[in-house]
Amino acid sequence: MGKLIYLDHAATTPLHPEVLEAMMPYLTDRFANPSTLYSFGTQTKQSVEDARARVAALIGSQPSEIYFTSGATESDNWAVVGTALANESKGRHIITSAIEHHAVMETCEFQEKRGYQITYVPVDSDGLIKPEDVRKAITGQTILITIMHANNEIGVIEPVAEIGAIAREKGILFHTDATQSVGKVPVGVKQLNCDLLSLSAHKMYGPKGVGALYIRKGVRILPYLHGGGQENKKRAGTHNVPGIIGLGKAAEIAQAMMADEAARLTKMRDWLIERILTTIPDSRLNGHPTKRLPNNVNVSIEGVEGESMILSLDMFGICVSSGSACTSGSLEASHVLLGIGLSHELAHGSLRLTLGRDTTQEHLDKVMKVLPGIVNRLRTMSPVYEKTALGS
Repeated sequence: MGKLIYLDHAATTPLHPEVLEAMMPYLTDRFANPSTLYSFGTQTKQSVEDARARVAALIGSQPSEIYFTSGATESDNWAVVGTALANESKGRHIITSAIEHHAVMETCEFQEKRGYQITYVPVDSDGLIKPEDVRKAITGQTILITIMHANNEIGVIEPVAEIGAIAREKGILFHTDATQSVGKVPVGVKQLNCDLLSLSAHKMYGPKGVGALYIRKGVRILPYLHGGGQENKKRAGTHNVPGIIGLGKAAEIAQAMMADEAARLTKMRDWLIERILTTIPDSRLNGHPTKRLPNNVNVSIEGVEGESMILSLDMFGICVSSGSACTSGSLEASHVLLGIGLSHELAHGSLRLTLGRDTTQEHLDKVMKVLPGIVNRLRTMSPVYEKTALGS
């Protein structure tokens, strides 16, 4: 099979060696609980606070506005449920988009069952939300707007700064799930006009099982987890110290590498998109061609199932996905691809290739060496694809 070619960095990223090195002491000798009063524990607490400052620096917030969580799923749940509980007396209406990650989508559906009204704002064929559609959806009962910064499947970067400005103008809280964008493109909480922002370590070469929620100072939000007084009495539970240290180091590295890496990945992304679309007939790009993450390539290929392409590429040691990793085991078509107007057949024929720091041009050359042949072979077996096979 040869060397593994990993092109699923939107699902997770490898742990950076310097991140692992930073974490190791807290997995061995420096094991103290940071909530204790003796110096062994207070030294650990200082390390946690140093990590908090690094995360804050990455998104332009104050360290006191960063709250550590178990990951972006918890952060999203807390942002939606915690703000709703704290602001129920003002109203029971939440605005979100039709293409949110399931961590937001299903939390909103949970709130719907509790008597909340949820408005799901549609997107256009490029996957973009129109800020004016958000404005039109606002009612006197609206207490929260939650719109992702960049989509996890098609990589589209949404106009959240404009949406945040509308929310601020109307006195409504604005949350953005920035899990896919933090560490890849500049993300500043002031520039985005957001009150809450979710992020995760393992999407930016940090460890799994740790993330953070930015909560702007003064925002009313109730705790989601109850127990001890950790995280300024807002998020109970003993700190995941090694994970937090890893998140802090990953944030520091991402900030230093971001500009150069984004330029490198954008060049390779555009090359791969152009090669797929010109080499494989009846293929299309999903999402806006330029308003997208520098590492995201999402295409639909007519007459072929995404799952079959994934398994075929896996035989060549190439790791890709179809739709998001969280739903890749599902037979249902992606709600994101359906949301941009694709048919069920085209949605099932999607392929997501997300590049990373370890991706080289040679890796992409290998993809284009084998993918057209895979598509051709699968199309000859397809009962629905009757067009001329590749190369014939």
